[in-house]
Amino acid sequence: MQTIETQHAFLSEDFLLQNKYASILYHTYAKNQPIIDYHNHLPPSQINSNQTFENISKIWLAGDHYKWRAMRTLGISEKYITGDATDREKFQKWAETVPYTLRNPLYHWTHLELKRYFGIEELLTGENADRIYDQTTEMLQGQDFSTCSLLKKMNVETVCSTDDPTDTLEEHVQFSKKENDLDLYPAFRPDKAYAVENLETYNQYLLKLGELTIGKLIYSFEELIQALEIRVQYFHDRGCRVSDHGLEQLSYFENDLSYDMDGLLEMLRYGNTLLPEQVSFFKYRVLKELSKMYHAKGWVQQFHLGALRNTNTRMLQVLGPDTGFDSIGDFDQAKSLAKYLNALDSTDQLSRTILYNLNPRDNEVLATMIGNFNDGSIKGKIQFGSGWWYMDQKDGMEKQINTLSNMGLVSCFIGMLTDSRSFLSFPRHEYFRRILCNLFGKDVENGELPWDEAWLGKIIEDICYKNAKNYFDFHPNNINY
Repeated sequence: MQTIETQHAFLSEDFLLQNKYASILYHTYAKNQPIIDYHNHLPPSQINSNQTFENISKIWLAGDHYKWRAMRTLGISEKYITGDATDREKFQKWAETVPYTLRNPLYHWTHLELKRYFGIEELLTGENADRIYDQTTEMLQGQDFSTCSLLKKMNVETVCSTDDPTDTLEEHVQFSKKENDLDLYPAFRPDKAYAVENLETYNQYLLKLGELTIGKLIYSFEELIQALEIRVQYFHDRGCRVSDHGLEQLSYFENDLSYDMDGLLEMLRYGNTLLPEQVSFFKYRVLKELSKMYHAKGWVQQFHLGALRNTNTRMLQVLGPDTGFDSIGDFDQAKSLAKYLNALDSTDQLSRTILYNLNPRDNEVLATMIGNFNDGSIKGKIQFGSGWWYMDQKDGMEKQINTLSNMGLVSCFIGMLTDSRSFLSFPRHEYFRRILCNLFGKDVENGELPWDEAWLGKIIEDICYKNAKNYFDFHPNNINY
């Protein structure tokens, strides 16, 4: 069998960096920048308790929909994914899957994470799974692998969790009183406050929200907004400066199309399903009032647009939501998004806003939309967010960066976030930074950019860290219990 000599070793120091310019930009200006992870799903309780993990399956496989989908595709039984197999058995099945993930970002992420956290450079396979399971599990027992230590190892400066308006935020409060190198802040995620599609669940939520805030069941739209305003203030006092919303699309209604919100709430209380246009109107009215609250508080608002969720009803009944059966949706975005942003901007109540699309066809829509509402009040007030979910891989990141470069100012971009539930996911920032530096480096090599190292280095530093540092109003003295 012939062997092919190559100078490009897998996961070398210049992984993804295709020329000397890219290498200089990454190693000198990007690599050592701190991380501001302004949107993720890490459990605050695990950070506050500085938790360690029993084994690598607990920290690496649990809750990882990317891995679960790959295993299902390969024909692996659900027993070894979300079922009752042992943690060792689940890791074994994942290890057997990894060699088949070539050209999927999972192949890169898997080996980056093993290398960066555990120093393991060999490729994971079914043959070495048992040994690597034992090696990593032993390492995980030490305090060097506690949650805070793992975040420190990746130079994480700030983490924003994702929190429902009814959450107590006690873990955030306790953590803020400790001496830490890490800042942990809540992020306000009020999706349940307007999720009227499920009548029983929504009424239960209204009861919980009402008892927590106004001391009774919410009967009117005014009371709903009052309750949410109370929780916005509660979050604000505990350091929150950012909200987040997961929506298929941002709805907008003309002035001549209107429903009585109190009437819609009454219908919901009596178990009457709303018509699709009534659902959209309800969401719009609640969201608009929330957006005004964010502006008054000086928060950043985030909108994640375009996910088609819970497509497999059989598996939804078995496993519940958020188990790997969501996909890219093909919802119209431009017109309603423009009108929503304009409705807020027309009264000068449009907050700093980050827009994320899940469908890559909407890249140009969002990249041009942000320019409509930048008003000179702050650098990059409206942001085209980094590649999200199915788009946070090499091709998706390159397309997002290139589109933003072509139609906006990539120099104002606030960079990457993990959007992850795993404490081992932070090499995704490295992945992003290498891709970013390689794009700039290729332009220099092609004569499309001048090799002004100091200036290009500044732009790279800004995108990787400094733009986000200046964009968000995160500071420990924001907390006022």
